[in-house]
Amino acid sequence: MAGKKGEHVIVEVCGHELRVSSPSKPFFPELGITKLDLVNYYLQCDSAVVRHLRERPTVMKRWVDGVQGEPFFQKRVPESAPDWIETATVTFPSGRSARELVPNDAAHLVWGVNLGVIDWNPWPVRRGDLDHPDELRVDLDPGPGVPFAEVREVTLGVHEVLKEHGLRGFPKTSGSRGMHVYVRIEPEHGFTEVRRAALALARAVERKMPGRATSRWWKEEREGVFIDYNQNARDRTVASAYSVRAVPDARVSCPLQWDEVADVDPAELRLDTVPARLRERGDPSADIDEQPGTLASLLELAARDEREGLGDAPWPPHFRKQKNEPPRVQPSRARGTGKEEA
Repeated sequence: MAGKKGEHVIVEVCGHELRVSSPSKPFFPELGITKLDLVNYYLQCDSAVVRHLRERPTVMKRWVDGVQGEPFFQKRVPESAPDWIETATVTFPSGRSARELVPNDAAHLVWGVNLGVIDWNPWPVRRGDLDHPDELRVDLDPGPGVPFAEVREVTLGVHEVLKEHGLRGFPKTSGSRGMHVYVRIEPEHGFTEVRRAALALARAVERKMPGRATSRWWKEEREGVFIDYNQNARDRTVASAYSVRAVPDARVSCPLQWDEVADVDPAELRLDTVPARLRERGDPSADIDEQPGTLASLLELAARDEREGLGDAPWPPHFRKQKNEPPRVQPSRARGTGKEEA
């Protein structure tokens, strides 16, 4: 079912009048949630949402037919965008560049949702310094059949390792099957070094929790929860805090206090519940920008791993082969078994 042809509403926000077309279009049909409902969610949570997007180039993942349609990524802001839309020009590993959206206020959120954006996928850098991330991202991805209880346990293991290295993590549900932990850092290292620190972190958690946490890139070698260090490579993005995710029950990637992690049920954190939670409890990540840490200790750990024979790990396939990177071939294929990746 689509919205009525020609139907629209005008939303006044941040001094701008924005036209929201087809406001009654179902974006989450099973729940009866419309495009306008999604607009209203982001307006209710705008300060907390923008806190995690401000000054960050952001990829637009557009679901023009709602969650039952097929999304596409739009990295370039269209030339037809209003002149008040803020942007930043980023460079990809391929050497190509794009003028991406920088969602600095609620008007940008409404404009994006009108184009079909459901969740927000920002870079871990600010517009003023596009080559030095100020955020290390820990993405916890459970393998098939791994219960969410194990994801919670590994998230708490990440918390312990971060504390051992003088860093403060900010946990949140992914809004899907996993968890995220964000670490605000001083923007003093490039993407390669931040990824190197993330790999050292993943390996440290793996040593602490063998069989439950893994840093193994190849799916056939993984056990338990994969800590995706490659989410810190250039041009990789993760759904931001308070993003609604494109899943049938409209879950939200919701920040938590650490004492909530052990018992959190992501199914309770949805578009219809998070605004009230935010009003009543505040944002657990409200002070994330106030306490940037340094990666010195994790980079020392990385150097120790390398001295002991643990070199680099595989990069995503669209990156050029890196110095000291192991062969990009599935271990089973390298052994000649021909087994397909899981």
